[in-house]
Amino acid sequence: MHLSKNSRPLVALLCAAALGACSAVDRITTVGREPAFDPIINPTQMPDYAPVSMPMPAPVISGHQANSLWRTGARAFFKDQRASEIGDILTVEIEIDDDATIQNETSRTRDNLDTASWTSLFGYEQSLAAILPEAISPTSVLNLDSDLRNKGAGEIKRADQINLKLAAVVTQILPNGNLVIQGDQEVRVNYDLRELRVEGIVRPEDISASNTISYEKIAEARIAYGGRGQIQDVQQPRYGSQILDVINPF
Repeated sequence: MHLSKNSRPLVALLCAAALGACSAVDRITTVGREPAFDPIINPTQMPDYAPVSMPMPAPVISGHQANSLWRTGARAFFKDQRASEIGDILTVEIEIDDDATIQNETSRTRDNLDTASWTSLFGYEQSLAAILPEAISPTSVLNLDSDLRNKGAGEIKRADQINLKLAAVVTQILPNGNLVIQGDQEVRVNYDLRELRVEGIVRPEDISASNTISYEKIAEARIAYGGRGQIQDVQQPRYGSQILDVINPF
């Protein structure tokens, strides 16, 4: 089936309307009920799960030395309770307090003045008055004057503050010993569900003795904090408004 270029926007609009209708039906079926929790599943069995692949150093051959309890390449002498194996749990501390201000101001001015004269046009300069509707002066046939002034100002202010703690699970151990972690948390308050998600790569050395780690020590960190429910529905623009924002050129 071939669609013309003129019919493609209409098809996209109909698809968006169909999706909106499905979402509306789901919301109608949950009227008067709190949002349902997502089931607890193995993160490695999720459809979007993909093992992490990072540049790794050459493997180190380790072993016990003669007459010694120390093992070459060992990170510690005594065993501790910090997360180190797949399935172990550690606490991620998220304390984000960012405040950024960007202010720009531009100003541009340009003045142009162009003048041209035909004082000698093969002797016909005096005949131009008979051809043109108004009399002209051969010394000032062309006179252009332009004045351009542009001024713009922009200011952006943003402040983010998040203070949370989240338990994450070790889902993978990389060849160099770094740990891949992932954690999800859902908190339901009345008819709204708050969702928190964190994932990334951590070094076992950065995990504290209390089995906690700060978010700034997580490499490739992905932190998401959002929610769904009645309050979120009120704050979210209607589907029609979102579509108009996309296709409206003005």
